[in-house]
Amino acid sequence: MTSLYDADLAVVAGAQRLRFFPLAPVSGHGARLVEADGRELIDLSGAWSAAGVGYAHPRVVEAVERAVRRMPGVGVLSATNPEAVALAEELLAITPGGPARRVYLGHAGSDANAAIIRSVRAAGDRPRIMTFEGSYHGGLGPAQHVSGLHVAAGVERDPGLVLVRYPDLGGVGARLAEGDVAAVIVEPILSDGGVVIPPAGFLTGLADLCHRHGTWLVADEVKVGLGRTGRLHAFEYDGITPDLVALGKSLGGGLPLSAAIGPAGILDAAEGSSLLTTTGNPVAAAAGRAVLRILAEEELPARAARLGVGLSAGLGELRARHDQVADVRSRGLMGGIELTGASTAAKVVFRAYQLGAVLYYVGPKSNVLELTPPLVIDEADLDRALDILDTAIADVAAGRVDDAAVAPYRGW
Repeated sequence: MTSLYDADLAVVAGAQRLRFFPLAPVSGHGARLVEADGRELIDLSGAWSAAGVGYAHPRVVEAVERAVRRMPGVGVLSATNPEAVALAEELLAITPGGPARRVYLGHAGSDANAAIIRSVRAAGDRPRIMTFEGSYHGGLGPAQHVSGLHVAAGVERDPGLVLVRYPDLGGVGARLAEGDVAAVIVEPILSDGGVVIPPAGFLTGLADLCHRHGTWLVADEVKVGLGRTGRLHAFEYDGITPDLVALGKSLGGGLPLSAAIGPAGILDAAEGSSLLTTTGNPVAAAAGRAVLRILAEEELPARAARLGVGLSAGLGELRARHDQVADVRSRGLMGGIELTGASTAAKVVFRAYQLGAVLYYVGPKSNVLELTPPLVIDEADLDRALDILDTAIADVAAGRVDDAAVAPYRGW
């Protein structure tokens, strides 16, 4: 009998595959994924943070079932629906900013950031967008074209892109002084760029520079936002209020959903410029509203801060025990383990999968293990997953993972 994974290889386009091992779950619950033979794996990736409230959260399931039975249209393109409007209102309520603001509802961080890029250019006469080396703002279109990392072969960067080293405020200030940058897009923690946590005050300094030079500041919270760092928004650590905010991944509770939040003068400037038929989908919006309630009522940001203390300690122990670990860093339930090389990282995530944990590697050198588990992960599973990582690193160091076994999985 053909396995689910082999069947996938036969029919699913390679253009949308990024595989590290033969993971083929048939169900999930909480912070665990279940394969066809019943084996359960602890998911330290949270599906790249998209499963922020875990898999099949009962409140998300209930909201989706209710919404799909009503189905008042499919989006907000040429009509509206109650769930989309309510979600937009709730997002405005939890995101700081001025009184006259709007919300773009999308499917993924890519289109939310793309809508922002188009809008800030339409709202003024400045053509350039500044981002940072190692940044990742989307896998398609304008958002991919301004990313500093993982630009696909053959894809040209935006001709108006200005790339600056992260977190180099001196470089930012010098370039903004030229007066042609419409917006700076920044990740409060560089995620795919290697889980780089900037020094305290970086975002404050960046906000001050943007204000001084009349440049919009965009916080890309797609992966690091909505409770992961121990605060609802990661930018809160520096106490700033960005001009625009992009949300995604965990916002949908497993469904495709994103949002861009910002001044009406910007997001209304190019009416009809970001048209997708099913954005503002009432089922996805209902899931998003459930996620916001779960975050607040289950106090998941505070829970992430508490569990993050244990995560930080566990990562420190891994660094002390293994020569292959060059550095560790974390904030809340986001962690990074920098290894000595890409081949080591590829083997560690493969071995961890064999032992029962799911995580991936990131970074310009593909050598940083990224930990973004569901915020509902229990302490025992987190400890068990760190033990698995401990064993996986030791097994790789001892030569127990064959190059040929890892070779079929391209990763980054």
